[in-house]
Amino acid sequence: MPYTVLMPVFAKTILHGGSHTFGFLMGASGIGALIGAIYMASRKSVLGLIKMVPLFAAVFGLGLILFSFSHLFLISMALMVVIGLGMLMQMTSSNTILQTIVDDDKRGRVMSFYTMAFMGTAPFGSLLAGMLASKIGVANTIMIGGASCILGAIVFAKELPKLKKMIRPIYIRLGILKN
Repeated sequence: MPYTVLMPVFAKTILHGGSHTFGFLMGASGIGALIGAIYMASRKSVLGLIKMVPLFAAVFGLGLILFSFSHLFLISMALMVVIGLGMLMQMTSSNTILQTIVDDDKRGRVMSFYTMAFMGTAPFGSLLAGMLASKIGVANTIMIGGASCILGAIVFAKELPKLKKMIRPIYIRLGILKN
């Protein structure tokens, strides 16, 4: 998520634009997120979402890497659509799975920890990104962020069989899967 903090600098120094450039870039990210939200809202089941987590984390990461190389406004906007889509799809898939597998009486506590972990670490990531960008540049920092997302997606994908094994009995108990 620190890419959003770096976006004004990217818009100014890389794309040589101003506040309007920043606004269009963030709007393009919002369009990608909206497309993802519409798709996720149209889904009828949680089945298959666990595979989407690493897939769209990798899409998000790849979008960031390609974006870091872009010097053209229209290409940057198109990549921001991909970035917004990847981010929303990964986050929504993770959140939906978590809320599905947690017992009703524990959901509030689990989601508060999830939210605290996600939102509570964002300022530290932004601080780190800002410090890194001042040393190696905004484009390189965004590229490292994208590479980190892809690395995380690979690690998560390798753990999928274990996670599926743990989740399967819960899905059976909930009637999502047949025994």
